[in-house]
Amino acid sequence: MFEFFASLFGYLLSFLYNLINNYGIAIILFTIIIKLLLIPLSINQQKTMKKSAKIQEKMKAIQFKYKNDPEKMNQEIMDLYKNEKMSPFSGCLTAIVQLLLLLSIFYLVKSPITYMEKIPTDDINKYITQLQEEGKEVSKVYPEIDLIREHQWLKEKNPEDNNVDKLNIQMNFLGLDLSKIPQQNMTDYTVYIIPILYIISSFISIRMTTAMQENKKEKEKAVIEVGENQENQEEQKENEMDAVMQTNKMMSWMMPIMSISIAFVAPLGLALYWLISNILMILERLILDKTIKEQEEN
Repeated sequence: MFEFFASLFGYLLSFLYNLINNYGIAIILFTIIIKLLLIPLSINQQKTMKKSAKIQEKMKAIQFKYKNDPEKMNQEIMDLYKNEKMSPFSGCLTAIVQLLLLLSIFYLVKSPITYMEKIPTDDINKYITQLQEEGKEVSKVYPEIDLIREHQWLKEKNPEDNNVDKLNIQMNFLGLDLSKIPQQNMTDYTVYIIPILYIISSFISIRMTTAMQENKKEKEKAVIEVGENQENQEEQKENEMDAVMQTNKMMSWMMPIMSISIAFVAPLGLALYWLISNILMILERLILDKTIKEQEEN
C-alpha cells in the first residue's frame, strides 16, 4: 500500500523536479502542495479537537456520577456523543491518513530512483551489484542514495544505458548535499544544519501544542454537581490535570530526542521534508486556531 502511494506521489515530485531541476526546491514545493491538499482535513481535525475538549468535562462528570454503574455510564456517554453530534471515533480517519502519508513519503524520499524516476528494479539491482563488485560501499538502508552519488561512475560503466542518466539528480541545495547522511559524514559540519533546524522546529511545535492544551484546560469550567461530592470531583480533576501536564512535559523532551536519532541517520533530503512539514504545521496550527476561534465567537 505504501509503495503505491509513494509511486503516486512520485509523479508529482518528478514533475516539480523536471520543472525546476533542483531536488531541494522540488521537495519544498511538494511539501507545500501536500499541505494545501490536506487543509480540509486539518480544519476538520482542529474542529474535532476543540469539540472534544468541550465535552471532555461533561464526560468526566458522567464517569464520576456513574462510576459504580458501568452500564449506565456507557449509555450516558453514548448519549452525550449523540447529542453533541460527534462520534467517539472522530479523529481516527485523520490519524490514519497522516500515518499513510508519513510512511508513503518516507518511501518516496528514501528511494527517489524507484518512485520518482521510475527506474526498473532489475536495473537498480544491476547498478548496486556493479558498485559492490568495484568494492564501493552501498548502504543497505539507502542504496539508491549511493547510486545517485555514484551516477558518474555508473554512466562510464554503462554508456549505452539511458536509465543511468536518470541517476543524475541535482541534490545540491543552498550549498548542502541532500544525498548525505549525517551519521556517515560526521566531520562535515554542513550535514548538521538541516537536522538541527528540524529538531528545533519539532521542539517548537510540541511546546506550542502543549501550551495550547494547557491554555484550554485553564479556561475550561468543570461540569459538576453542586453537593456533597463536589470536593471529590475537584480533587479528581486536579489529579487528572497534573497527569496531563506531566505527560506533556515528558513529550516536550522525548520528541526532540527521538528527532535527533531519526534526523541523523536519514538522508538530508528526508530531513528537509520533515523540516518544511514542521514549519508549515506550526503556521497551520496558528492560523486555523485563530480562524476557528473567531468563527466560534461570531
